[in-house]
Amino acid sequence: MNSEQVIEVRGLSKKFGSLTAVNNLDLNVFRGDVFGFLGPNGAGKSTTIRMLLSLIKPTSGEIKIFGKSILKERREIYSKIGAIVEKPDFYLYLSAYKNLEILGKLSGTDVSKKKIMSMLELVGLDKRYSSKVKTFSHGMKQRLGLAQALLHDPELIILDEPTTGLDPQGMKEIRDLIIYLSREKGKTIFLSSHILHEVELISSRMIIINKGSTQVEGTVSDLLKSDKVKVTFELDKIEDALRAVKDSSWQKEFKSSYNNEISFELTKEEIAALNKFFVEKGFSVSAVVPVRSLEDYFLRITEGGSK
Repeated sequence: MNSEQVIEVRGLSKKFGSLTAVNNLDLNVFRGDVFGFLGPNGAGKSTTIRMLLSLIKPTSGEIKIFGKSILKERREIYSKIGAIVEKPDFYLYLSAYKNLEILGKLSGTDVSKKKIMSMLELVGLDKRYSSKVKTFSHGMKQRLGLAQALLHDPELIILDEPTTGLDPQGMKEIRDLIIYLSREKGKTIFLSSHILHEVELISSRMIIINKGSTQVEGTVSDLLKSDKVKVTFELDKIEDALRAVKDSSWQKEFKSSYNNEISFELTKEEIAALNKFFVEKGFSVSAVVPVRSLEDYFLRITEGGSK
């Protein structure tokens, strides 16, 4: 992992009257990360993103991007950032091409025809470059928003729910694009999403926040690996196996049984030990199937379970 911090947040808080939307939040995003920013509705994700982009002012705390304070060197910092926050807005009666041309000029970006067309091709809209945006679906507008965010070749890309309104194929295309931007172009991606499966597939690191505060932060693989997983053992003589489990210390890890399968909640080390237990008791284990998903982990963390 690259040790260069692109985003560093310390003690970040935001209050709206008596409501604390973000509460003493810390997070760290390193160069080259695809960083998943997760939390239930109302956790403070959108408020945090707005503070990162200086759309709202923090009540307290510090934000550094590229090692610089957003309060002191804002212009330099934001020239290197591309972002989509919620629903992107466009001139509906102008074409996709014309929108990017105007928006590029407004942001001070030198936008050649070749550059605009390459961005439209990247997001799959090159064949609709001359179509008026009013004819676009919500998902197509999301793609156009991504093209706009990429137009000035930013180092850091902040995406707030970028797959909203997309069908499964469109979601896959955006996912592949994010992977391409990270691996081939060396971009750092800060990705807020409620589609946990998508985040699990593409993120290298992540944070889960709840009620405005950090719950966990780390690499996706380490966080998922560190927790207990649901494991299903497929066995012969299932009734005898169930009796053996209930007469042993494994009873406390037992969750359910169905047909010739018994499910447990185990650590990685316990999986091997329980398999050995069944074999030594004379049972034939035909399959051991661990099920560990980001969704399981997310629910455990945000619903107050163990970390």
